[in-house]
Amino acid sequence: MNTTGYILVFLAVGILFVIGNYFLSSLLRPFRPNAKKLATYECGEEPFGTAWVQYNVRYYLFAVFFVIFDVEALFLIPWAVVLKSLGAFAFVEMLIFLFLLFIALIHVWKKGGLKWV
Repeated sequence: MNTTGYILVFLAVGILFVIGNYFLSSLLRPFRPNAKKLATYECGEEPFGTAWVQYNVRYYLFAVFFVIFDVEALFLIPWAVVLKSLGAFAFVEMLIFLFLLFIALIHVWKKGGLKWV
């Protein structure tokens, strides 16, 4: 048997082990539902009100802006590692990319998207 065969056997045994344990646990577990068990659990506190809570949209926007500008670092690190082998054209492209991100940051800042509250 070659290495691919060993990997496939290992994968099949792993999948069968997981499926078997799920099936076995569904047969052996106690199932006695009541109102207290089916209630919403909130860290030991008694739940009150509805589960629907309206958040300020600025929290969401702040998170989106963070992700967008964090992707900048994701592109900058590999680029910086291989900069010498890429040449001047890649350097100019990255400067354009950084300029566009800087313009976007100024726009978000002026619109008040970076204010927390």
